[in-house]
Amino acid sequence: MTTDPTNERSTVSRRRFLQTTAAASAAGLASVAGCAGGTGGGSGLDEIRVAYMPIYPDMQYFVMREEGYTDELSATVSGEVFSDGPSIVQASATGDFDVMMFGVVPAMIVMDKGIPAKITAANIQNAMQILAHDDFAATWEAADSGAEAFARFEEEQGRKFTFGTFPPGSVPDILLRYWLAEVVGVDPENDVNITALGGAGPVRQALLAGEIDGTSIMEPVPTVAEIRDAPYQSIAWAGDFMPGQPAAVTLMHDRLREDNPEQAAAFVEQHQRATTFATENPDAAAQHASTVIGESSLPVETARQAMDSPASDFITDPHKIAEGAQIFSEYAAELGKTSEALSNDQLFDFGVYDSL
Repeated sequence: MTTDPTNERSTVSRRRFLQTTAAASAAGLASVAGCAGGTGGGSGLDEIRVAYMPIYPDMQYFVMREEGYTDELSATVSGEVFSDGPSIVQASATGDFDVMMFGVVPAMIVMDKGIPAKITAANIQNAMQILAHDDFAATWEAADSGAEAFARFEEEQGRKFTFGTFPPGSVPDILLRYWLAEVVGVDPENDVNITALGGAGPVRQALLAGEIDGTSIMEPVPTVAEIRDAPYQSIAWAGDFMPGQPAAVTLMHDRLREDNPEQAAAFVEQHQRATTFATENPDAAAQHASTVIGESSLPVETARQAMDSPASDFITDPHKIAEGAQIFSEYAAELGKTSEALSNDQLFDFGVYDSL
């Protein structure tokens, strides 16, 4: 998905100083946030640099920016947009970013590379839909099992069913492989074809052109397909077969997380505030997403309709994705994206969220 060039870099002005009540709140947070590690030092960071992607699951950043929640932090917040997770992974090597909001698998790769950071918040859960062409959906419903449906498709079409999704090891790819192997009971390597198409834009184009049989994808692509009358429908939703499925997360550098725990807690507090806002004000949240991503890529009407999808399950609590994160960690290691399966102790710092 492309983004409006005028939105590629955003800088939110810094509030002169915390008001008395905000300062008192931060003081209360500090005593508990200290348990997350680090003692805090000096006057804190002057700037919090955020790397993010122009994707729907980064909704909290869009709301925080457009609603001015970042103004209530004691540091200037600057955001830099990246087209995909691997680009953020590459940029993280320089250690320039304090917060990275992107997929859970790229976050794992960053930590596996030794960058001192941990997940302090989830952005969304249960974000993936498995879409299939209408013709196959009818076969799917009539078959006694999913495995039978895929076998019948191959027999009738003379070829294997082809999924087109993100590259191997990405969140959509791993979720698809898990669903096929553990839920449907087919071999992802031999019983179907899985084609890497790149990001959400190429997947959307392939669906609208009818070039693939199905996909694993997050909003707003399923909504776009529905609006454009593409002959595809959802045959499975992650919330049904992997409750708490992780997708986009907030990864925080130790420079912020450990060394400045008050500021770390304050950032996550505004993240939680943005989650609540998106849930309670879907019209405004959709407008914010369209504004930051770019209306040419995400029209307001599309963004608003996508808010009603079960896959638009925005959260902040990282505990909710902990179980699913272990599944993804194991798959990431098996696919060679990380050197080993990372434990939740290696992946998460729950203390920042718990301090709230």
